[in-house]
Amino acid sequence: MKVFLDEVATAARFLTRLPAFLRHPTDLDTARRLVARRLERREEQFIEHLRLAVFARPTSPYADLLQAAGCRPGDVEKLVRTEGVEGALSALYRAGVYLTIDEFKGRRPAVRGTATISVSPERLSNPRSALHVQARSGGSRGAGTPVVFDLAFIVGCGADLALFLDARGGRAWTHATWEVPGGGSVFRMLKLASIGAPPARWFSQVDVAAPGLHPRYRWSARLLRWAGALSRVRLPRPLHAPIADPLPIARWMRELLDAGRTPHLMALASSAVRLCQAAVASGIDLGGAQFTLMGEPTTAARMDAIRRAGAAGVPRYGTVECGPLGYGCLAATTPDEVHVVRDLQAVVQPGAEAARPDVPAQSLLLTALHPAAPFVLINVAMGDQATLRERACGCPLEARWPIHLEEIRSYEKLTAGGMTFLDTDVIRVLEETLPARFGGAPTDYQLVEREGPHGRPQLVLLVHPRVGPLDAETVARSFLEAITQGSGPERVMGLVWREADLLRVERREPLTTRAGKILHLHAVAAPPPPETS
Repeated sequence: MKVFLDEVATAARFLTRLPAFLRHPTDLDTARRLVARRLERREEQFIEHLRLAVFARPTSPYADLLQAAGCRPGDVEKLVRTEGVEGALSALYRAGVYLTIDEFKGRRPAVRGTATISVSPERLSNPRSALHVQARSGGSRGAGTPVVFDLAFIVGCGADLALFLDARGGRAWTHATWEVPGGGSVFRMLKLASIGAPPARWFSQVDVAAPGLHPRYRWSARLLRWAGALSRVRLPRPLHAPIADPLPIARWMRELLDAGRTPHLMALASSAVRLCQAAVASGIDLGGAQFTLMGEPTTAARMDAIRRAGAAGVPRYGTVECGPLGYGCLAATTPDEVHVVRDLQAVVQPGAEAARPDVPAQSLLLTALHPAAPFVLINVAMGDQATLRERACGCPLEARWPIHLEEIRSYEKLTAGGMTFLDTDVIRVLEETLPARFGGAPTDYQLVEREGPHGRPQLVLLVHPRVGPLDAETVARSFLEAITQGSGPERVMGLVWREADLLRVERREPLTTRAGKILHLHAVAAPPPPETS
């Protein structure tokens, strides 16, 4: 009952604020001024945020972390003014003021010296943020985290999006989104609307009226359109476009291109790949179409698949918990290179001398700087690592956001059948090695771990049926050889797998998460035990 009442209260606040939000979009000049102001006041805003969201809130886990580190409010303020935001964050990390992803999610407490500090997303919620739009993280590494966005935060993120689109020449583009229904898709709809560019299409990978789906998805879409009509802003209804049949989206994009307009689709990287593959197979030329790629690694193989359709893709890196972290460099040297949006986020790394077992040297430690961000995040390691550097790229984003991230990957090891891999190893084999030998595209191969009969672990290599005739034994052997190169323990484990007949090849379409992602390693929950009489 309490959950229902909370949802009703959130919806009421949302509807009260939404008409004014829609009637007053942020124009490009205002977006420039907003971002410039945030960059000028980074230190002051961070100090103020600590004062209001941490030191004035004794229940905050960060208050306990700072106390355990011996840091008082005056100490932190002096540190920020002396060392700058990033310098202060690096010093705080070395003093123990940080959270791992397991600590942030509440899976285990934060232990610093003799102090044991209880942490959970609820205790990290931002007291300065109003509750307007409900969402949930995709849960790629476990259960998703409930997130509630403030419309002021959406406006703040929209200013950065406006600058990103302007740099790409996208002021007159026709926008659309394609993802699963929920708070994340509503967030992107409203972000586009906040800069006066509401999407023309809202493609949904799941039918919002499907039996068994919570009514909130259907009603939230209706309420959004009604509020838009009252505000004289046209917001689209969700159109069902399942990931298995993306051709209606490709045709819509082609119609716009034929009319001399530029379609721009915001979608998961793997979803964009599938759409482009379907377009090529059907003879639909997407030359001139634009994609913003979200939610998953933007690899060379995925980018090549998009280019083969004639389209262009640029990555966007972020998390539901803190919003956008980076927008793609327009003079990139790697497929996933992005500019850190320093007005919204601060990013530092431990470095080799300060790395910890659960926080590697290149781990990205995230700090949210916007006063209405959904969570108070200070040096939170969300499980990703990357190369972080400042370089003169010459693209239009450089002047405001000179810090770059590239080669962004998870540093969490993937354990399957008793064998541990790095994320990068799995990506390399599934997206490069196997397609090069057997054909197919980056999204046609997936490793699935599940529990078989009698609790025996099973590893299944899914291969999309469209790849064509294959010998299952040859595919399995090729996978094992590629993933266990060398003569070390990985090689030994591969031999054990082979002798135990642990790896099976099945000709099925790769699985998707509830957020629409195609993970390289997909863990399937164990089935319930059989009933006994």
